[in-house]
Amino acid sequence: MNIALIVLIAANVLISFKAFEDQFFFRKYEFHIGSIRAGEHIRMFSSAFLHVDIAHLAFNMITLYFFAPVVSSYLGIPSFLVVYFGSLLSGSLLTLQFHKNEYNYRAVGASGAVTGILYAAILLRPDMDLYFFFIPLPIPAYIFGIGYLLYSIYGMKSRNDNIGHTAHFGGAIGGYLITLIKEPQMLTENTLMVALLAIPIIILFIMAKMGKI
Repeated sequence: MNIALIVLIAANVLISFKAFEDQFFFRKYEFHIGSIRAGEHIRMFSSAFLHVDIAHLAFNMITLYFFAPVVSSYLGIPSFLVVYFGSLLSGSLLTLQFHKNEYNYRAVGASGAVTGILYAAILLRPDMDLYFFFIPLPIPAYIFGIGYLLYSIYGMKSRNDNIGHTAHFGGAIGGYLITLIKEPQMLTENTLMVALLAIPIIILFIMAKMGKI
């Protein structure tokens, strides 16, 4: 495990545990549209180090632990950090754009950054097989990536749960674009996979343009 990954996981754990015990700290640094629009832009960054509970924290950190090595081994540690923080910012910006008039909208979690790392890893290694305890067969990484973002679109549209689907999607866009910027040869060497992974992103923006989401 590289030192950058250790530091990121430690920061998430320490800051989240601080917030578990200090509600004022949690409210001060969570993603809150009204506060951000009033000028508290630090929340767009700080909220990504807060989590609702231990299960939320554990899920994000375990996902990061498994997929971060793929990104850092292909792109190097500095670029891995660019993907992480770029995806974090992308997730926050998309959330702000989609919920800008919902002044009471709140969110926390590293999901945007982690989903960016996940999508970058899938773009770099689309041939990976992913295993889930509730599914007896392996799932090709690119199928999972496309399905995950299509589900995120459904979640953004239906709004029938408390999951920050918009941050997930924004993070995935960030991971996708930054990886292509870092590895532009993928556009010619793996054109089909690049195009397939872009499908959910294109669908989202078409639906947004049509006012369907």
